[in-house]
Amino acid sequence: MEKIKKYFENDRFADLAGIEILEIKKGWSRVKMNITEKHLNGVGIVHGGAIFTLADLAFAAAANSHGNVSVGINASISYMKAGKGKILMAEAQEVSRNPRLSSYTVRVTDEEDDLIAIFQGMAYVKKDKISLTG
Repeated sequence: MEKIKKYFENDRFADLAGIEILEIKKGWSRVKMNITEKHLNGVGIVHGGAIFTLADLAFAAAANSHGNVSVGINASISYMKAGKGKILMAEAQEVSRNPRLSSYTVRVTDEEDDLIAIFQGMAYVKKDKISLTG
């Protein structure tokens, strides 16, 4: 899984957001984002776009964990509670997979393990294999 983790080092937007991939297994991933001022919206809570970005990277890591390039084709998020803490975690779990489509549920929680958001994502599985050479 280190190859997949290394592959995501090229995700410049996730890097800009300060997201760290903690662990990847087949069909599963866990990522973390330390909340800073740059993640807050105008009312002082974590911006929905930051939460979506965190969940989206967890989804992408889990979807690509099988070794084939997989790209998101649909995603939705439900915000359950305002993000006010210092850390957000996202854990993606594969729900179903076939040769062309895969589906994932991502739970976003804070450092108290309170549920902040639930993300659903569907990916198109390409024939291309993950490559570290570009």
